[in-house]
Formats: sequence, C-alpha cells, structure tokens
Amino acid sequence: MATQKLYAGVKLRETRARLGLTQKAFADRLGVSLPYLNQMENNHRPVSAAVVLGLAGEFGLDVTELSAGDAERLVSDMREALADPVFADGAPPLADLRLAASNAPALARTFLELHRAYRQAHERLASLDEALGREAGQAIVSPWEEVRDFFHYCDNYIDVVDRAAERFSCPDGKRLEPFIRATEALNARGIDVQFADTSALRTREGKTITLSAHAGRPTQAFQLLHQVALITQNELLEATLDLARFQSETSRAIAKIGLANYFAGAALMPYRVFLEAAQETRHDLERLGDMFGASIEQVAHRLSTLQRPGAKGIPFFFVRVDQAGTITKRHSATRLQFARFGGACPLWNVHQAFETPTRFLRQLAETPDGVRYLCLAHDVSKPGGSFTAPVRRYAICLGCEVSHARGLVYADDMELSNPRAYQPIGISCRICERKDCHQRSVPPLERRLSVNPDRRGLLPYDIS
Repeated sequence: MATQKLYAGVKLRETRARLGLTQKAFADRLGVSLPYLNQMENNHRPVSAAVVLGLAGEFGLDVTELSAGDAERLVSDMREALADPVFADGAPPLADLRLAASNAPALARTFLELHRAYRQAHERLASLDEALGREAGQAIVSPWEEVRDFFHYCDNYIDVVDRAAERFSCPDGKRLEPFIRATEALNARGIDVQFADTSALRTREGKTITLSAHAGRPTQAFQLLHQVALITQNELLEATLDLARFQSETSRAIAKIGLANYFAGAALMPYRVFLEAAQETRHDLERLGDMFGASIEQVAHRLSTLQRPGAKGIPFFFVRVDQAGTITKRHSATRLQFARFGGACPLWNVHQAFETPTRFLRQLAETPDGVRYLCLAHDVSKPGGSFTAPVRRYAICLGCEVSHARGLVYADDMELSNPRAYQPIGISCRICERKDCHQRSVPPLERRLSVNPDRRGLLPYDIS
C-alpha cells in the first residue's frame, strides 16, 4: 500500500502561534521558503520529511502530535452524521469532508454538535417527550455523548490525571501494592475500609467505605482507588472539569466519575512500569493481568490509554459491546473509528466472542480505506454474586494497525503479509462502500442503487 501523506496545517499553525513566531521567522528556522510554509499550513502540500525533522530538532516537538488522528475522527463522525436521511439529497463528497476536517476542524465539530442537537430533538418529538424545548428552547445535548466525546478527542489519555495516579502508586519510583496503598491513604484521612455481603460493588457512608465481599480482588482494588481519586484528588479533578467546559451539571458529574475511573486504572497500572511490562511481555493480556492484579478488561482498557507525549505505547483501539451488538465503550488511538449510533460491523470478531467464552479470538481485518488491523476479542462475564442475580455479559476487542502487530504475542504464526488472510470489515453500513458484503443491512449513503426485479443476488439491489 502507498505511504499516506501527512497533511497537518492546523497543527503547524497552532505550533507557530504557541511559539509566538511569524510565518517568516518560522519558515527561516525550519529552513523552508515562506510560500512553501504557507502552502503546508493551508494543507495545499503535505508536511515534508525535512520539516518533520526540523520540528523535532529545532523545537523539540513530539512529531507524533502531527498525526491526523483528530481529522480522521472528524471525517468518520461527519460521514456517519451525513448518513442521516435528512442529508440524502445533498451529502458532500469525501474529499470535501477531509478538507473541512483538516482546514476547519472547529467548523466540523460545530456541524456535529448541530446534527446531534437535531437528532436528539427529532427523537424527543417522535416519542412525544415533554422535555422538548426545555431550558429556554435550547437543544439539550446528551450528557453521556458529551462525556464520551470528551475522552474520545483526548485519545483517551488525560495527562495530569495519569501522572497524579503514577505519583500515588509509585511515590519513591517503585510500585506499591495498589489495594494496600489505597487502604493506607484512606486510613490516613480517618476513613475505614470494610467488606460486606452486598450486591453493591462499593458504598460510602461518612467515614466508612464498604466493598462487596463477592467482588474479585482486581475489582475491589479498582473501586477503592476510585474513592482515593474522589477524596484525595478532588481539586485536580475539578480543575480538569473546569477546562472541559461541559454544557450541563449532569455531564460534569458523569465526567467526574469517568476521571475517577481513569485515575483508578492508571494507579492500578502506573504508566511507565506498565508500559515497560507491556513491551517485555509483548502485550500478553493474561500475563499483564497477573503482574498487576488486574482483569483482562482493565488491562485492555489501560493499553488503549498509553499515549503520553514522548513515551507513547502502541496505538490501540478498545471497544466493548453487549450481546445486542451495541457499543458500550469505545476508545481509539488508531485510524479505526467506531459507529456513534447503533452496533458494530457484524463481520468483526468481537461478536463471535460470545460463542467461545474464555477464549481469545484473533482476526486480521481490513477496513474500506485499505488500513489493516490485528484484532483480539474476548468475552467478559460479570456475575451478580448469587444464583438469582443477573449475569452481565460483554465482549471486548483490542486491536492495532498491522504495522505494530509484531509487538504483540498474538501475531505469532499469523500470515500478516498475505492479503487473503484479512477479513473485510466496515464501520457502519450507511458509510461502508463495500458492494458485495453478504451482511449489509442498509445501502450506503453515497452510492446509487439499481433494482432489478428479475435478478436477486446477495442483496435485493445492486450498488453502482
């Protein structure tokens, strides 16, 4: 496959503005002409290798920050929004979407916010929701979606919280046992920790935190570290929330829980220690779980957050789905993006994990844009603690682009260089351009259809 050109005009302009340099001064220090810099900043030309080296050598810039990850996310999100039937007669071509995401990302995000508000108002009207028009007629953004997008566009890495968790777990540079460390920190503030026969994973009343005696040790440690975050790191969490500028108190409250969960995961698996262990074990989830006293899901989720500038791990995507195929968690530091609404592609191996409990499923997959991935799926069951309690079942998938696959033990003996070994998958049927998919549920948005009543193939129509 051809090497992808790097268009990073917005990042170049942001870098220059942050340094307080004029275009001419910036061009001189990079060793390029003023017109050439102007063309790169406006995405009329890709960023050259010489400029990339100049940014790293002259300004110490982490060149991975030039990645077009945000632009890819925006393009994917806009394509999915434009799959809405309201745009059926006038959806712009993909090239225009890429141009908007690269040159006007703020405008692209505003469009997504506008569509989300429209979609929510439409759903409220359809269900005769009396809440329509509340708050002086302003559209109400779903708090859950707003928080999900906050983490999504941060590459699921929150630097200040991650570093605080690392300092907590490794106060002298050496990792302490998480449960003991958390208990001691809480005891030092006069808070007692006890266990009880209860269905709730964690409750806090006054100066007492009660953990479920039925929960596994990784879950107990995580829940205790969550309380450590809320109690000992409250000022840091609140300052981070202030910067995020959420639109409602509900969004802020949900995000605070998310940040406390982030702290808990980062404290359970401190960044540098965990990154070194991941590289040494070649990202073996089971070994990492044993080493850090964490569950498979916790380890997989943590691997997807290793995006610290200057010390990045392999860029992973992480997703969790329920038995109906609905995505309940999604994070991606790769070019693979997930459907914002509805389920995931049925050809993805994450759905098969429910059929083969306790087993790791490997898949080589290729998306319509030609990017290839190694995907690893596993089922996750969460018992309720008694015979009558319901069991929650999910499946998780962790993956990376195939260029990083050799760093994973799961890639051993797989035919990475064989094009026929890759399963064609998509994101959402409405934006998937594959013509011959036997699992397609609805036609693609940007294609004309031909219907022949005298011929029936895989689908009742042909895609031009």
